[in-house]
Amino acid sequence: MREIVLDTETTGFDPESGDRIVEIGAVELWNHVATGETYHVYINPERSMPEEAFGVHGIGPDLLETPRPPEKGEVTLKDKPVFAKVGQGFLDFIQDSKLVIHNASFDMKFLNAELRWLGLPQIPVDQALDTLAIARKRFPGSPASLDALCRRFNIDNTNRVLHGALLDSEILAEVYLELIGGRQPDFGLSTSASSGAGGQDDWRPTARPTPLASKITDAERAAHEEFVEKLGENALWTRA
Repeated sequence: MREIVLDTETTGFDPESGDRIVEIGAVELWNHVATGETYHVYINPERSMPEEAFGVHGIGPDLLETPRPPEKGEVTLKDKPVFAKVGQGFLDFIQDSKLVIHNASFDMKFLNAELRWLGLPQIPVDQALDTLAIARKRFPGSPASLDALCRRFNIDNTNRVLHGALLDSEILAEVYLELIGGRQPDFGLSTSASSGAGGQDDWRPTARPTPLASKITDAERAAHEEFVEKLGENALWTRA
């Protein structure tokens, strides 16, 4: 089962008022295990943006409404591609996989607005799984922000000084696994463990080409059939 943990950064809160996406980050999971495949792109929103729009700095001064000197580690957006250049590539990456998003309605609203403006296919609402809704259901009345869930599950988010879509999606992937019951589904295994044998970081389980032979002997099978016959026609093994 393929899932995409996804996050966006935007210039504001409402695409219908002119706000745009400036960053998309996504992490691929396969059967709840990170494969190492990611999608990350900065986008030129083709408009100015307020300082607070990116959460806590994070972008350079080139598109800010109030110019200021650049700070260390900031990303400039004027030289980045516009959404029209990345929209189809984004759809090709996510395909029809389930999208794991924190506060999914917000990101889906922006993604579908950008896609609609380009005449590209919309992402069905039911393709998204909202971890915010899951957290509120599991822990009613408790804070359900990404930072709050990191504290609850003891997930290290010390690098989250700046709001970045790829980093947030990586953190959300860990939070998501905890929300659905921890890492038990894969017994703590990861693709790095499987890559040692074949050197493939994107390993996928495949069907066994030749089914394993039965280990039941003819004598055991005959004994079982004789036992079932004694149970009568309502026995579990005789029901259609």
